[in-house]
Amino acid sequence: MERKILLLAGSAGGFSVILNILKALERPVQIPIIVIVHRNPKYASSIEDTLSKALLQKIKTADDKESIANGTIYFAPAGYHLLIEPDYSFSLDISEPVQYSRPSIDVTFESAAEIYKENCTAILFSGANQDGAEGLLMIKKYGGKTYVQDPLDAEVPIMPQAAIDLNAQDKILSIAEIKDYIMQLT
Repeated sequence: MERKILLLAGSAGGFSVILNILKALERPVQIPIIVIVHRNPKYASSIEDTLSKALLQKIKTADDKESIANGTIYFAPAGYHLLIEPDYSFSLDISEPVQYSRPSIDVTFESAAEIYKENCTAILFSGANQDGAEGLLMIKKYGGKTYVQDPLDAEVPIMPQAAIDLNAQDKILSIAEIKDYIMQLT
């Protein structure tokens, strides 16, 4: 069986869009979804618990050495880079921030690209820096599918525009188109 994965990532202005999309899922997901958002480890967040109670989905923070399971939505933990290992498990890393961020979207995207290749799909949302653009380009180079939120729809267009400037996206999608796409994919 081919292993597939969906990556959803963003920063300023992207988090609320991602949450709204997850809340709109009408049925449990069949593939793993990984959400990478810039979060400050100094502030406690209960978003995973809150979402678990509101949705039919299995939602959790990714743990070190945990095997990636279908039907689960994972969140990258604050303060750690989230990598994917060749045995389809997670690895948490505390090396230096990338693009001033840990977790870094680029780090997760790049490791997913190497492991999942053409079975990797990534969507980059609103954000205030260029994190994610290089990783999206790597996913595209490995044959995966890459999408960005339309910068005109984005609260902070820097992140999706950085990917567009690198030609890292297969398509630019509105929020409504992203919702429709994810519904079909999962």
